[in-house]
Amino acid sequence: MARRKAAQTDEARCLTPRQIEILTLIRDGRRNLGYSPTLQEIADELGISKITVFEHVELLLEKRMLTRQSNKARSLDLTARVDLPDERPTLIPLVGRIAAGLPVEAIETPDFLDFEEMFDRRYPVRALRVTGDSMIEDHICDGDIVIYEERSNAKNGDTVVAIINGDEATLKRFYKEKTRVRLQPANAKYKPIYSRNVKIQGVLIGVMREC
Repeated sequence: MARRKAAQTDEARCLTPRQIEILTLIRDGRRNLGYSPTLQEIADELGISKITVFEHVELLLEKRMLTRQSNKARSLDLTARVDLPDERPTLIPLVGRIAAGLPVEAIETPDFLDFEEMFDRRYPVRALRVTGDSMIEDHICDGDIVIYEERSNAKNGDTVVAIINGDEATLKRFYKEKTRVRLQPANAKYKPIYSRNVKIQGVLIGVMREC
């Protein structure tokens, strides 16, 4: 069952943003009205040509994402293969860019940010909530949630979850020196930690902040 679900997810990731829009319109039409929109209605809704819609629909039929009853109007329907973004909580719309400096023209470029794909990694992914301010110069603040890969191999400069002397955990930048490890904070108020007894529990891959 898990393998089948993974295959469906992979197929859904191969869909273009336009194909997702078409599938969504067909799904909503059947849910709300009991029948699918016509190709012309889809074209009018999306502001594209009927020929373009026809080409997408034919491709979706080939991919077995859609079914259609012969000689019956408004019979397009989604198959079980379809996994639309608004039905997956790990997938959110990425609609464009916004300036944090000088304003820029607001242009939407529809795409999707897939957290499931981002965290589908070779090593297990874990999360910890940060307490303290020793990493604020790396924009990691008290209360943030850090996402890390659970692994013991790290290279110089990586931000790591480190265990010191067997029981003390800390989030710092990792540097291996000749006879010891230096765990470097990102705050001038704090001094580096030097130790010969350091175990790397994980390597940082992301930071989340609740506003």
